[in-house]
Amino acid sequence: MATEKVLIIGAGGREHAIAWKLSCSPNVSQIVVAPGNGGTEKNGKIENVALKINNSAEVVSFCKSNGVKLVVVGPEDPLANGLADDLNTAGIKCFGPNAKGARIEADKSYAKDFMIRHGIPTARYCSFTDAAEAKRHIQEANYAALVVKASGLAAGKGVVVAANKEEAIQAVDMIMTERAFGDAGRVVVIEELLIGEEASCLGFTDGKDVFMMPLSQDHKRLLDGDRGPNTGGMGAYCPCSVFTDADYLKKAILQKTVDGMRKDGIHYVGVLYAGLMFTASGVYVLEFNCRFGDPETQVLLPLLESDLYTAMCACVNGTLAQCHINFYSDRSAVGVVLASGGYPNAYKKGIPIQIDASLPPNEFVFHAGTRRSGDDLVSDGGRVLSAVAVGSSIEQAVARALELVRKIKLEGSVFRSDIGRREIERRRSSLTYKAAGVSIDAGDSLVDRIKAFAKQTRRPGADMENTIGLFGAPFDLKQAGNYKDPLLVSGCDGVGTKLLIAQKCNLVSTVGIDLVAMCVNDIVCHGAEPLFFLDYYACGWLSVDFAAQFIEGVSGACKESGCALIGGETAEMPGLYARNDFDAAGFAVGIVEREAYLPHIGSIQSGDVVIGLASSGVHSNGFSLVRKIVERSGLRYTDPCPFDKQRTFGEVLLTPTELYVRPVLSLMKDGVIKAAAHITGGGLVENIPRVLPDHLGVELTASSWTLPPIFGWLQQTGSVPMHDMVRTFNCGVGFVVIVKPQDGDRVLERLRSSNVQAWKIGAVKQRGEQEPAVSILNLEMCLRSCCPMDPLLAGQKKNKKKVAVLISGSGKTSDCFVSASLSPVGTNLQAIIDSTTSNPRSHAEIVLVLSNVAGVQGLERAQQAGIPTRVLSHKGFATREEYDMAVHQTLLDAGVELICLAGFMRILSGQFTRLWEGRLLNIHPSLLPSFRGAHPHKLAIEAGVRMSGCTVHFVAEEVDAGAIIGQDSVPVYPDDTEETLQERVKTAEHRLFPRILELVAGDAVELRAGKAHWNSLRELRDGAEG
Repeated sequence: MATEKVLIIGAGGREHAIAWKLSCSPNVSQIVVAPGNGGTEKNGKIENVALKINNSAEVVSFCKSNGVKLVVVGPEDPLANGLADDLNTAGIKCFGPNAKGARIEADKSYAKDFMIRHGIPTARYCSFTDAAEAKRHIQEANYAALVVKASGLAAGKGVVVAANKEEAIQAVDMIMTERAFGDAGRVVVIEELLIGEEASCLGFTDGKDVFMMPLSQDHKRLLDGDRGPNTGGMGAYCPCSVFTDADYLKKAILQKTVDGMRKDGIHYVGVLYAGLMFTASGVYVLEFNCRFGDPETQVLLPLLESDLYTAMCACVNGTLAQCHINFYSDRSAVGVVLASGGYPNAYKKGIPIQIDASLPPNEFVFHAGTRRSGDDLVSDGGRVLSAVAVGSSIEQAVARALELVRKIKLEGSVFRSDIGRREIERRRSSLTYKAAGVSIDAGDSLVDRIKAFAKQTRRPGADMENTIGLFGAPFDLKQAGNYKDPLLVSGCDGVGTKLLIAQKCNLVSTVGIDLVAMCVNDIVCHGAEPLFFLDYYACGWLSVDFAAQFIEGVSGACKESGCALIGGETAEMPGLYARNDFDAAGFAVGIVEREAYLPHIGSIQSGDVVIGLASSGVHSNGFSLVRKIVERSGLRYTDPCPFDKQRTFGEVLLTPTELYVRPVLSLMKDGVIKAAAHITGGGLVENIPRVLPDHLGVELTASSWTLPPIFGWLQQTGSVPMHDMVRTFNCGVGFVVIVKPQDGDRVLERLRSSNVQAWKIGAVKQRGEQEPAVSILNLEMCLRSCCPMDPLLAGQKKNKKKVAVLISGSGKTSDCFVSASLSPVGTNLQAIIDSTTSNPRSHAEIVLVLSNVAGVQGLERAQQAGIPTRVLSHKGFATREEYDMAVHQTLLDAGVELICLAGFMRILSGQFTRLWEGRLLNIHPSLLPSFRGAHPHKLAIEAGVRMSGCTVHFVAEEVDAGAIIGQDSVPVYPDDTEETLQERVKTAEHRLFPRILELVAGDAVELRAGKAHWNSLRELRDGAEG
């Protein structure tokens, strides 16, 4: 086989490792590295060359002049700047994605949108262009919004994981206000802090298939024990066994991402790198990189048994499925980075380095921040070298790597000595409890966290220090209150399969509240004041942070209920529970005077009033049915709730069970309540009879209370029979009390003064032997009327906004035009067609595509999609107003409610724009108010701006002056032409226009007093930002 010359772009340890591995291939004659480092300078087949790697023309010229057939790009910057595009255009194969593919790393906001759009698990987030809005979100978000990311490229340093809200707010100021990372911080992503263990998942891809490499793990902190500042990476090891289901990672993460790229029209070639977090609730993608990782590459490639050049050629030639790639499965590799003293802050360069020239097999020193100074090797960067060793075990690899790095002489250098130690602990074969899957240290750590929570719940009788962690927990009844003849009342309960939704949403504090509420609401039915609470938490793997979130919810509910959290049990049981599964149970004890013990069954009589206290939602029963209904609906828990646009569907379902203790107890102590029932499993029809004499029943009227929309949604979406609804769910009433008729109004007034929503929902009545104990009038009607969003969810077209798209002919011109978009006709139209037809829950339906020119491609596209079309030529009309009124009448005849201008090359008259004010959308290819009118790309380049993009706005009489709804940005590169910038902006247009149409059609935003008014702040954050 003919041998080839390869050019590698980059200067780090990653590039040295790639060069070394390529040099092992018999198919490669020469490797040129630009700019390279001291380790790649005149090293066998490898040599350096001085090239401006961000100058595509210079790189292409070098390749043509020197017969380079393959270019391998190491860092992300040249890829984001379009180097692969230019190489491919010149007929030179490039191992690395084009600029569209590289955006998965270069634009974190885009990457998060991509993951959500394609169902790839990731943390909750919002993107912001305004620092004040970002900081407000940190304060108000209902999750730990503590990860702050500069959206653009920041050399791997643009991420701050804050310890608290104050640090997160400071990070926003640093990134957005102080511009610590330049234009990379123009957009900031605020992300949920996930708790777990990180690992790196890399795969080769040819744009269709994926070959996943072994999982690896790098170490970001400077010092042992994950202490000190963040760095670019102080070492890595491979393979990593934190998660062993490689098939799942390949299919659910890597392949799904490549498939999503293809759906978006992106041909992605090279390495796809997913930074993963393995949490108690599942695997999440933290971020994507568009290239090999550093320092992961330095431990991956020594384990690659196959020819790297062959694998890269298979990727660029689209033949990966036919390429056999193999990694050694019986070996481990460990790399330890040697860094300059002072790194990652200021450090000296030019310090001499001494390395033993002869290395034993399977030991490597990969250069990063080095250069040659005559015959000497000196330091030239922060991370200087990577000492890598391969061994038959992780222990052997660690020992060899440490021995190797200690032999290297570099004055003042630092390195970590614990790289790979975590894996050793994981694999340790000695039969310790931890090796069996149970961590006593984790349990002890959790107990320490619980002590702080328990301290907040102290009350008379349970105010002794340090009872948590003892064998038992005392409670002093003498201090509980002035009870003369007390009874103790106990209750035990759990949360059920609601826990599964909490796991999926990574929101567990709310189910901690549920656990307490289920127990204390039960005992208060007997008139008992809750005294103390104990919890039982069982799991397959104990994540201290995850469990602490749960206990924090328990603690808060105990405090609100006036009972002390005095103890509990935490059980880590691998084998009985899957790794990420957990369960919980609670036990509460209360006290009541014997004479006040409820129910007073003998006192209940026909005519007594039934008062219902509002539930907060589904509470904690019926979630096995709920999950089936959600599965049938096609909704994801991360989707916006169809009837509560401020929250996701998962957040609505996880609304915690209402606590009724304080408002109800005060009434019970006054002796006005005869009986009380907590509406749990069994619903209204099975819980109320538990406190009634056999000869009495109750008749309830559903129209007398407010049914939350969730119950209407569940019933209609799942076609749930009425008898199942009332036996499964609380249907909006979480607690019931029975009082005398003359006490009804007073009880209602007392409850409402305590901010408890309550109603008279029925009365006690005599019942015969064959009559039901509980009858409910009007329930079916109320369930169907309480959720007006259900027909929309079912995708019924009658509730969708009817949309017309106005287009003109490709290449045609007219005197003036509304849209300054230079996109060819049909592209934005196609994006809107695809968006509205592929999503059954879309708020919009295109009912007409109208063109002023016959025979254009957009009409054909619409017809292929089954959309009615109409040609209405402007020729033959005496005035512009006459033509516009003809268009107006055509739109009215089609029932149009909303208009999108997709390259409609005419200025619309003032009369027309006033008639359609607030219902007329246009997209302009610049970030308005900059560069209005024609030639926006030319104006942007001439102005020397580094950022452009597109804007969707309401149309006003003045061209491009209407209220802005949303924008999407793209970079402007120094070598851009109008054509290259236009192509980049087109892609943004196709993303933005359908998104904004969806928001306007769904009434999330509307025109008020000449400005875009947002009816949902969440939609503004999640949907309108590019």
